[in-house]
Amino acid sequence: MDARSVVWLEDVRATDVSEVGGKNASSGELIHALVGKGIRVPDGFATTAAAFRTFLAWNQLGPRLSGVASDYQAGKLSLRSAGAAMRSLVLGGKIPPELEEGIRAKYQELATRAGREDPAVAVRSSATAEDLPDASFAGQQETFLNVRGEQQVLDACLRCYASLFTDRAITYRELMNFGESGVALSVGVQLMVRSDIGASGVMFSLDTETGFPRVAVISANWGLGETVVQGSVNPDKYGVFKPLLAFPDYSPIIEKTKGTKLRKLVYRPGDDGGTVLVDNSESEQRAFVLQDPDIVQLGRWAVQIENHYGCPMDMEWAKDGASGELFIVQARPETVQARKSSTMLVTHRLTEQGRLLVEGAAIGDSIASGPACVIKQASDIERFIDGSVLVTEQTDPDWMPVMKRARAIITDRGGATSHAAIVSRELGITAVVGTSNATSVIEDGQSVTVSCADGDTGHVFDGILASETEEIDLGTLPPTRTDVMLTIASPAAAFKWWRLPARGIGLARMEFVINDMVRLHPMASVFPDRLTDVEERHAVTELANDYDNPAEYFVDTLALGLAKLAAPFHPAPVIVRLSDFKTNEYAHLIGGSVFEQAEANPMIGLRGASRYYHPQYRPGFDLECRAIKRLREHCGFTNAMVMVPFCRTVDEADRVLAVMADNGLVRGRDGLQVYMMCEIPSNVVLAEQFASRFDGFSVGSNDLTQLVLGVDRDSAQLAALFDERNEAVMTMIREVIRKAHASGIRIGICGQAPSNFPEFAEFLVGEGIDSISLNPDSFLRTVPRIAMAEARLRKSD
Repeated sequence: MDARSVVWLEDVRATDVSEVGGKNASSGELIHALVGKGIRVPDGFATTAAAFRTFLAWNQLGPRLSGVASDYQAGKLSLRSAGAAMRSLVLGGKIPPELEEGIRAKYQELATRAGREDPAVAVRSSATAEDLPDASFAGQQETFLNVRGEQQVLDACLRCYASLFTDRAITYRELMNFGESGVALSVGVQLMVRSDIGASGVMFSLDTETGFPRVAVISANWGLGETVVQGSVNPDKYGVFKPLLAFPDYSPIIEKTKGTKLRKLVYRPGDDGGTVLVDNSESEQRAFVLQDPDIVQLGRWAVQIENHYGCPMDMEWAKDGASGELFIVQARPETVQARKSSTMLVTHRLTEQGRLLVEGAAIGDSIASGPACVIKQASDIERFIDGSVLVTEQTDPDWMPVMKRARAIITDRGGATSHAAIVSRELGITAVVGTSNATSVIEDGQSVTVSCADGDTGHVFDGILASETEEIDLGTLPPTRTDVMLTIASPAAAFKWWRLPARGIGLARMEFVINDMVRLHPMASVFPDRLTDVEERHAVTELANDYDNPAEYFVDTLALGLAKLAAPFHPAPVIVRLSDFKTNEYAHLIGGSVFEQAEANPMIGLRGASRYYHPQYRPGFDLECRAIKRLREHCGFTNAMVMVPFCRTVDEADRVLAVMADNGLVRGRDGLQVYMMCEIPSNVVLAEQFASRFDGFSVGSNDLTQLVLGVDRDSAQLAALFDERNEAVMTMIREVIRKAHASGIRIGICGQAPSNFPEFAEFLVGEGIDSISLNPDSFLRTVPRIAMAEARLRKSD
């Protein structure tokens, strides 16, 4: 590319960063390579780095800017004074006539292309050192939206030039070791997408907290996208499983989390351009921003863009409220997770408990502690104490000078793609964002512990809590003959463990998804009119706001949670255990007290299989079946299997299988496998008969121990007697493994014992068990024991 002053973005390529900066080079690449493949990108043009240097020379600004920079580096000027002086010099300059003429001409032609006079445009700064593999320069220079008319465009270009010298930009260049003289500025001018009456947000082609590469994560708010980028709102969050997007019949959405979305950015009324922040209506706050077809479309675009660039991507998108069309307005390489090793696993965990203060979106997976420094306004930023925990309403690039000195960061507003989140990731700082009320709950100087070690949700605790860190190279784990799988309950933590070389999930606990995500009793979903409590009726209405009825809410939300559990190890098997609440546990769900009767001994009461065909619960079980069917047939996770818990008799097994078939879950159809929990002595005694009805067994050692020994597993007084290693229990397990194999079906174990007692895992290997499911935090220490046991077994043979 030559040194022309102004160029069309369609003539720019990704290799032209030195001429038009990272942002504009990427926009040009998108237009050139992907518009023809169906991705919409707004038309526009850019001034070049050569034009910026011409501007400096024409106004004789180079020596004066260098002088101010030298005084700052020598300590003669403060950051604030130096930045203000440099910006003043630039804003006092004039755009050279030739450059002005080029900008005017391109804007006029852009208006002709758009078919409208003085079209609204976005004017964005694009530094020649930004969007590199090791530095994002997120938000360091300015963007101006809804700019109209030639003169406004020229004024915005000048302000973009000045933004190269904001305090935050100077600080960031220092942090990333970029010299002042080595950076120039290009200005991009693109047609505005009418997202002011539509929606917009940010999208990553991987999970930004765990690095899980097979998901696209989308943040969304009504109006223009700056509220999401700057973190001034808690946006909606959506997740799409990328591998299944290749199948047109699937809609592999695995997360839909509604944000509070209190405000949005829209065009300022009138024809003078500019923007204004307004409150979202109550209906906008309560509704999802995106519907499923748009979520899937954005996911497909994320895959196309990532494949073209050959690396994980950070993208901004917008939806035109007039046409309903989606656009990609920015794309840049993701700069944090892409640099991490795929074989090194570092885990953190708290080793003591504390009082929970607030919670929000977790950024990263680490833990940090220190005194809180509560600063509500940027004007008080100089109060920050180095090494403290920054607590503020939200951050923007002006906070950069103190963010890098913080032990951790907590914000009231913002989501996983906000400025606070992006910068915290890049700096390696623990952060919890979008807490809603941290600045009012946490006191200045209060000691706090910030933990992001439990998945999507970050927690802030009172006091300094002890923690520990473990680091291991997964490449050193020995191979095993036994299928070592995971036991996982929480969708929020599912992605945390994707790097583990597990061969699937041996136990995905449905009841945890119902309790944590759905929150509504299944029968209350079917019969909401039976609820008498006013607060519960209101809660049902709120939860099901986006659905035709509460039952549809239950099915969709449960399917989403199970999909997120099924994604990390796809296409390896995921064994989903049907709900195994006891009556006292069901009663705690919203509306549960209306449908649950108190039992003297819930542990051996109406639970598991007996509940599924019982008139008291059968309509609720139908919803569970519908969710599994949606998980497999609509989302595409055909690797999901079903497991029936607490099945007391063979007749009961037949009745449950019949109810499942009535709901479209027919064993063997479309590859559906159905397992049974082996946790009752009758399951062992009649194992051959049960084996003829199921594809596999999974030993539940907790309940089996309880029922073999007659010991209440929850009794503190009898805790010393509850031991899975008891000879009677081990004899039962040995017997059912033998019977399962004689019947030609697989058998595994998903109880707590292998995680707690490595010697128990060795016993299972010796008996030839097919699979062992472990808690994730015990996986690393137990796999070597399994491998050693297998090696000893081979020697003895």
